[in-house]
Amino acid sequence: MTSTATEVSAPSETKNPIQVVERMMKLLDVLAVHPDPTPLKQIALESGLHPSTAHRILGAMTQSGFVERADGGSYRLGIRLLELGSLVKSRISLRDTAMPFMLKLHTQTGESVNLGIRSGDEIVYVDRTSSGRSAVRVVHIVGARAPLHTTASGKLFLVEDGAERVREYARRTGLPGTTPSSITEITALEKELDKVRRHGVAFDLDEVESGVRCIAAGVHDDTGRLVAGLSLSTPSERFNPDRAPLVRSTAEEISRALGYVRRERVR
Repeated sequence: MTSTATEVSAPSETKNPIQVVERMMKLLDVLAVHPDPTPLKQIALESGLHPSTAHRILGAMTQSGFVERADGGSYRLGIRLLELGSLVKSRISLRDTAMPFMLKLHTQTGESVNLGIRSGDEIVYVDRTSSGRSAVRVVHIVGARAPLHTTASGKLFLVEDGAERVREYARRTGLPGTTPSSITEITALEKELDKVRRHGVAFDLDEVESGVRCIAAGVHDDTGRLVAGLSLSTPSERFNPDRAPLVRSTAEEISRALGYVRRERVR
């Protein structure tokens, strides 16, 4: 046999996580070129791994859904990859579609424009334009998180949840506040969400960070699902609530670009 000591030795591969990840990628690449389930022997040959090594890693990947084991001990790509791929595709499409409109809004206002998506009980900022105005600036770091009930974009998602799920959210999180202006009582939150529902825009008035205010409107995909909040952030001293229609119309433009068609309610 010509197998190297590294391939034969099981202990060495468990001590090097990076090497294991590299081998996982090799196995996925091999499975990707085969439309039908592939025997272990063939997978090992094409990946350059020892069969026992390939079998061990494929077993772990099968448990997590990245690989499926078919009849006869053969393998194929798993459904988990499809789920993750669809998720990545939707987010990349959202960001790419939104950015030209975000830049337009930024040019019109000179203020920071943010795109936030929901992740559990939080809003995650996935894209932004920075303010080029005075030394008083608003900085939302891409990847930053904040509770739904304190953010303008998060309030949009809570409205979509409906009354019962909002109460569940309040019980689950305890409605923590980060500033004296944060809403920390369910009654006040319900009144706030009622205003958001009626006006189609949401506000954050110094609720996440003292001295920063936001206006947000919802972005919908081609199925009508709320997928993001578009928000305009300004220092409190420059806050202008009259910009709400402009934020809402920009969010509607992004939604239409994603294939959303607004359907009027039948009375």
